[in-house]
Order: sequence, then C-alpha cells, then structure tokens
Amino acid sequence: MNKLNKVGKYTNLEGWVSIVSNVLLALLKYWAGLVSGSVALIADAWHTISDSLSSVVIIIGGRISLKPADETHPFGHGRMELVSTIAVSVMLFIVAFSFMKESIQKFSNHEQAVYGTVALVVTIVSIIAKEGLAQFAFYCARKSGSLALKADAWHHRTDSISSVLILIGILAGKNFWWMDSILGILVALIIAYTAYSLTSTTISRILGEKPDKQTLKRVIEIANEVSQSETSPHHFHLHDYVMHKELTFHLKLPPDLNISEAHRLVSKIEDKIREELDIIATIHIEPKI
Repeated sequence: MNKLNKVGKYTNLEGWVSIVSNVLLALLKYWAGLVSGSVALIADAWHTISDSLSSVVIIIGGRISLKPADETHPFGHGRMELVSTIAVSVMLFIVAFSFMKESIQKFSNHEQAVYGTVALVVTIVSIIAKEGLAQFAFYCARKSGSLALKADAWHHRTDSISSVLILIGILAGKNFWWMDSILGILVALIIAYTAYSLTSTTISRILGEKPDKQTLKRVIEIANEVSQSETSPHHFHLHDYVMHKELTFHLKLPPDLNISEAHRLVSKIEDKIREELDIIATIHIEPKI
C-alpha cells in the first residue's frame, strides 16, 4: 500500500472512531458537570467536543490532501494536512481561552463544585477512554506518517490529562472550595500549551526545514557510491509537500564527461535516492576542478 492509500485509510478510520467516541463521552461529561456544578468537568466536556470537531477537520483535510497534482497545484495538495493541523490548534486556543475566563470568574465568586459518585465514575471512564483513543491515534499516525493524526492523538492525550486533574479535584475538592476553579485554569493551560506546540511545529514545516543529518549523510553516500568517486554534494534544499519530498542539490563531476554520460550518472543517483529514501531529487552538475 502506497503512502497516499495509507494516509486515506488511517485518517478515515481514526477520524470516525474519534468522532463517535468523543460525542458520546462529551455528552456524558457535560451531564456530570451539570449535576455537580463543576466548571472543570464542563470545560472538559467542551474540550472533548473540540476533539470531535478536529477529527471532522482532519477527515476533510485528509481527503483534500490526497488529491493529485493539477495545473493550479503542481506539487499536489499534501500540505492541506498542515492546514488541517493549524485549524485544530486554533480550535484548541479558543477552548482554552473560554474556560480560562470562566474558571477565573468562578474563583472570583468563590463558587464551589459539589462532586459526587456520578462525577467520579464519569471522570474515570473519561481517563480510560481518552487514553485509549490517544494510543489508537498514535498507532494510526505511525502507520500512515500523518502529522495531523499525531496532532489528534495529542488532542486526546491532553483530554486524558485534564481528566486526571479533575479526578484529583474530585478526591480533594471537599476540603478546598477553590479546587474546581484552579483545575479549570490548569486544564485551560494544558489545552493552550498543546495548541502552541502543534502550531509551532506545523508552521516550521510550512516555512521549510533543513534536511536531517542522517538523510544528508545517506544522500552523499549514494552520490559517491553510484559515481564511484568523490562528488562533493552541497547546496541542499529539501521541500516537504507532506505526501512527497523533493530535494535539490549540487554535485561535482569530472569535466571530461560528455552530456549524455553525465545525464545517465545523475539519473542513476536520483533513482537510487528515490528508491531508498522516497525523495524526489533534482541535481545540478558542476565541473570538478
């Protein structure tokens, strides 16, 4: 199965599992939050709803990213996955701001949540379910190599962590009136930090990153092995289009090679790089002095 098919398969699978599970779990959390009067639980419920919305965005973005190259987009639509990841991050920022504000207001008004057995059971179920979804999303991300699925996995993980904090609040909340407000603030901070991490990583990929040292080392080795001489590869530029990568670089060849010989040699180097590293290479030739 090629990369495009893998991404499509695992994006749809993880997305729909996430949507159905999160809608059911969010309704359960919201009900428990209303019963107990807990802003932290209600915030956690909306966090879970945002997981469902992010999965919808990822499914749509995933389908667009699989579209082949056309006249308008000659490098394909793979970077739509990065756009989807940023959209998920924006949702997280909005959720974080909303519940930070609500938690501060509740703290100012000295409001206390009345936790009970319902809140305790729902929170434990949430921790188990969300960590299970996170592990499933990480699995799909590893299988497909999708950054958006990895983002969704961390989205699930932050929900699980926030539920752990709420569980601590339930166990200790009877003794501290401010516990629910403080936990609401902590949950909001966790959500905001996750959004920041996803945004910074995605923007870095969009702007362009230098090739990693291991990839560069292997490219240099391939160039020298195929040419059976030192070619001094340099001036590397890697372009990441998510569904494929393109690498341009310069190398030096003996000046006595004619155009046909140089072309055949460079084509062999490009083919080997594509076979081993799954990177489309374009090589500029310079005479070796």
